[in-house]
Amino acid sequence: MKLNDAVEVLQAIAPTGLAEEWDNVGLLINPLRPRRIRTILLTIDLTEAVAEEALSRKADLIVTYHPILFQPAARLDAALAYDRSVMKLVQKNIAVYSPHTALDAVIGGVNDWLADGAGEGEVSILKPIAGTDAGQGRLVALKRPVTLSTLTRRIKHYLGLDHVRLAVSCDQQKIRTIALCAGAGSSAFEGVKADCYLTGEMSHHNLLAATQNGTHVILCEHTNTERGYLPVLAKILRKALGNGVDIAISEIDSDPIKFN
Repeated sequence: MKLNDAVEVLQAIAPTGLAEEWDNVGLLINPLRPRRIRTILLTIDLTEAVAEEALSRKADLIVTYHPILFQPAARLDAALAYDRSVMKLVQKNIAVYSPHTALDAVIGGVNDWLADGAGEGEVSILKPIAGTDAGQGRLVALKRPVTLSTLTRRIKHYLGLDHVRLAVSCDQQKIRTIALCAGAGSSAFEGVKADCYLTGEMSHHNLLAATQNGTHVILCEHTNTERGYLPVLAKILRKALGNGVDIAISEIDSDPIKFN
């Protein structure tokens, strides 16, 4: 498959027009030489270790959820790990694509996958994008209200986690509504009243404000709310691209935060 054809498939899955204005999505490294796509490596973060993994797997295209080259680069320095990653990929003619917040917003994307772990209920969009059926964040109205401890166990099981962080409100009523956003959810929660917020990370002051306003908060760490979607994306890509392209998920990529 030609690179352009693979990019068209990726854009059909998560149209780049759905991404946030501040984001940097799409084809971020377009190789100098024409590239046939036989192996695609999926990852959340494109670290130097993941770049080396891509080289060892002979990957032709890396689909990294978080974009590399997010900030404008004034120079590239081989003494810096981030810069080395970019330089190695360019040198080896490996393409890089990032869907990021477009994949969050689209129906069937990261936020809908995260909502599936909250329990049975009606799901709506927190911040709709005009003219589309997509948008950032989700609100889950549970069919059956649950305690915070029950919801916490449910989320830990769904995400495969031993630990989450909790900010507990003084309001101990059962949880009926859950506002959620993969990654860092504070902006998606602005003006949203819910019994519980579910996200990866929030600032201290946003946590305080939430709990003072009667909302519990479950924090799972940033990439733990995203990484579990990679097998879903792999399945979608295998169906779209056919048997001629090998879809692999990085074995190196992991959340940088560890509990001791």
